[in-house]
Amino acid sequence: MKAENRYNSTAINTNKARLLIVDDEQRLLSSLKELLMANNYQVDTALGGKNACLYLLKQQYDLVLLDLRMGDFSGHRVMDFMSEHEIDAATIVVSGESSFTAVSKALRRGAYDYLRKPYIPDELLATVENALQKKLLEKAHNAMQVRLKKSEELHRYIVNSSPDIVFMLDREGRFTFVNNKIESVLGYTKRALIGAHYKTIVDEKDYERASYAFKDSIYSGNENALKHSATENGGQSSKATRTIELHLKTQGDDCTPRYFEITVFPIESSTVGLKGTPNKGLKKLIGTYGTARDITERKEAEEFINFQAYHDLLTRLPNRALFKDRLNLAITHAKRNTQHLAVMFLDLDRFKVVNDTLGHAMGDRLLQSVSIRLENCLREGDTLSRFGGDEFTLLLPDISSKEDARKIARKVINVLKEPFMLGEHEVFVGVSVGIAMYQEAGSTVEQLIQNADIAMYHVKGRGKDGYQFFSDEMNVTSSNRLKTERDMRNALENNEFRVYYQPQINAATGDIIGVEALIRWHHPEKGIIYPSDFLPLAEETKLIFEISEWVLKTACYEVKQWIEAGHHDIRLAVNFSPSQVEHPRFVNLLLSQLEAYNFPPENLEIELTENVIMNDLEHMIQKLSKLSDSGIRIAIDDFGTGYSSLNYLHKLPINTLKVDQSFVHDIQNSENEACIVDAIIAMAHGLKLNIVAEGVETTRQLNYLKSLGCHELQGFFFGKARPADETIQLINRGIQSVAS
Repeated sequence: MKAENRYNSTAINTNKARLLIVDDEQRLLSSLKELLMANNYQVDTALGGKNACLYLLKQQYDLVLLDLRMGDFSGHRVMDFMSEHEIDAATIVVSGESSFTAVSKALRRGAYDYLRKPYIPDELLATVENALQKKLLEKAHNAMQVRLKKSEELHRYIVNSSPDIVFMLDREGRFTFVNNKIESVLGYTKRALIGAHYKTIVDEKDYERASYAFKDSIYSGNENALKHSATENGGQSSKATRTIELHLKTQGDDCTPRYFEITVFPIESSTVGLKGTPNKGLKKLIGTYGTARDITERKEAEEFINFQAYHDLLTRLPNRALFKDRLNLAITHAKRNTQHLAVMFLDLDRFKVVNDTLGHAMGDRLLQSVSIRLENCLREGDTLSRFGGDEFTLLLPDISSKEDARKIARKVINVLKEPFMLGEHEVFVGVSVGIAMYQEAGSTVEQLIQNADIAMYHVKGRGKDGYQFFSDEMNVTSSNRLKTERDMRNALENNEFRVYYQPQINAATGDIIGVEALIRWHHPEKGIIYPSDFLPLAEETKLIFEISEWVLKTACYEVKQWIEAGHHDIRLAVNFSPSQVEHPRFVNLLLSQLEAYNFPPENLEIELTENVIMNDLEHMIQKLSKLSDSGIRIAIDDFGTGYSSLNYLHKLPINTLKVDQSFVHDIQNSENEACIVDAIIAMAHGLKLNIVAEGVETTRQLNYLKSLGCHELQGFFFGKARPADETIQLINRGIQSVAS
């Protein structure tokens, strides 16, 4: 359907208007040309900016629809070319380039409007129609001005056909003339306004600004003062043209004020001398001439572009740029008034799992819900921003102590613990919060944000779902963090990692029945680095996926050789990180890897911690059941240090419980001090689960565990973790060599 013409009272036929479409995508040129020709426009297309310039030199166009980002010749350069060659055609930008700089640059070059790709056809047609109407009206207006001297009737026609409101005021600020445009734009009749004061149509909130604009164009009632003012200026009037933006009131169904650019010109005449001749040295103010241009749509576009520049469009929260600006102001205020402020860095703990499992649309809904809950935790004056992805920052100005920040952090953690309903799905997320206090953790914007981020990563490293204040000790860790991360990436490329194996012993026979794969980093400068010193950072930086894949591949390759050499029942135990297990494709990836490595699933035992299982018990039951059906054994590592709930033990297909070495270490002369080990082993027997005791180092521990009926043993008593070649020698020699 043809776009409705805004200029109903002075509509000009634009069907014969000639348009040029410029883009570097042929598909878009064709679709846009088809749309415009269907609406009776004459359309040419130019593939790229250089071709556009050739077309513009050969043919006169009324309107150019122009892309900004083109490989050979940008839209900005095309507009410059049009300006240099005085090509008089309206320009509408239709581009995917949405940065504030690019759009404002195009508008400054004279673009009539900006439409973002992908465009809405009705909106594009309406914009084209309005631009052509405006262009043709401007041409008509200019043509009529040339003929102005010929006819007063022609003059009035031009004024009334103007795209702007044209008016005149007397010396008291009352309307003496107004053109027809006032009726179509604001809804007032000319008869109602003639004789009324200009404040009749000015919005109340702009009275003061309007008075400033008109104060030198309206007679104040003191003719002598006017003459005196002119005399002081060498006979010339002190009145000047002024331009100001005001809200004008509307009448009719829509009473929303509209934004206008008002330009006022004082109307002066020479006074008459004693002999009846004009006195050119003294001017007399007789009224005001002015124009009012409706810039509502332009202002709305500018406000939208400004909003985009400083806000996150998904959550409507301030973005990183606005947050930094407000933080800078808060620091200045705190410094001036000797006050405290806090910066919090928030990172959602399980957002990636939700996003990967339910899709990006649900992930977006979750972020919106999180932002709403977080906003309800804030005081007036606090600033919550979406920093990027699933990261948020929170500014708490004017607080009295750390305790205030601590209370807000606890409130944030508690409010996000409650489940989120996304359609039919009930989703749980946690949050890790790092806190930086001004000036303890820094005195600049970047220092406070960076140190809050560092504190947040410390929360992640110790198990997530908590808060931590920044301390100086973290700075030392942080400075080494980037170097360690870089070294880890190099270690993968340079084959610096090794898989070591620690034997698992049958307590009854003394045979080696399995091995646990443990990674060691042979650093070229620092020597052997143990997992506890680099795996937490690997987890944070997502390198854990590449490292774990390498460990599994290497261990499967080496242990498979032992199986083929005759050790058919040897069991390989491999640890998996929380982020791996939480991945929605964990099961399929693991099974496909075993198939690729040609490793028998029944010889593999995966070790998981209790916390990983309890984070999402419902999905974990499904995952582990599928692995168990494939023959893979499931072991709970570090049992007793997490939830230790019987609820999940009887629901999950678990084969083995591994008693944490801290409990084994506590076995002393008195049997009462080992009651936790007694309880765990008794529980495992009751549930018919295999039990492995880690960290066995002494004969007393060995004998005590045997007396309790512990099935398997592991620890330095039987040997430390060793490379593959040494481990297979131990397996071939048997437990006596290991124990020695």
